[in-house]
Amino acid sequence: MTTPQPTGWQGIQAEVLRRVHAREWPPGHIIPGEVDLAAEFGCARATVNRALQALADAGILERRRKAGTRVAMYPVGRAVLDIPVLRQDIEERGHVYGYRLLEQSIMMPDPVSAQKLGCKTQALHVRAVHLADDSPFVLEGRWINLKTVPHAAEQSFDTLSANEWLLHTVPYTKIDVSLSAQAVSEEGADTLRLAPGAPVFTVERTTWDHDDPVTYVTLRYAPGFKLHTQIGG
Repeated sequence: MTTPQPTGWQGIQAEVLRRVHAREWPPGHIIPGEVDLAAEFGCARATVNRALQALADAGILERRRKAGTRVAMYPVGRAVLDIPVLRQDIEERGHVYGYRLLEQSIMMPDPVSAQKLGCKTQALHVRAVHLADDSPFVLEGRWINLKTVPHAAEQSFDTLSANEWLLHTVPYTKIDVSLSAQAVSEEGADTLRLAPGAPVFTVERTTWDHDDPVTYVTLRYAPGFKLHTQIGG
């Protein structure tokens, strides 16, 4: 049975977005030109142009004259409230980025994390600290569902953070985010150079690929962190 061709610019937009999410076209990949895509989809070049421009306006694609159209390195970079690339966030604030892996192990998640992951088996646990000018910026505590992302078990996060690796390699379609002030644990306080129990800005985030939970992460920011976002033009 043949797969039906997308029709109309919205159908083409949906198919292009599917290929980006599935990493058939990974970040940085130059996609086929408008003429080739029009031939593939059996439509006018103007229809393809409209679909690609809509995705460019959303930050999914980057379009440059004579250089073609490529998948943005950080396709959700404009939605920084959803999933920021921590390295990029720190650098854009004018700091020198640093990173230190604290722990990486496969183990049974705690009950809260297991519920968030929909996981009854072992998961990958990663703890790391992201630095700004050699000072702690954010403490990352992350669980990765190995049923959804089995190849994460073989990935070393010594130099590349799980945050950045996941954004580069694993598609996601849904995000749940909670923001709060929480008392930092003794272990976290030592890493962030704070007194135990000090309140810190905390982000808890779960991502899914359709119905499959990908990762549950808790980010605890050092004092002085300021969250900024913009909605609308």
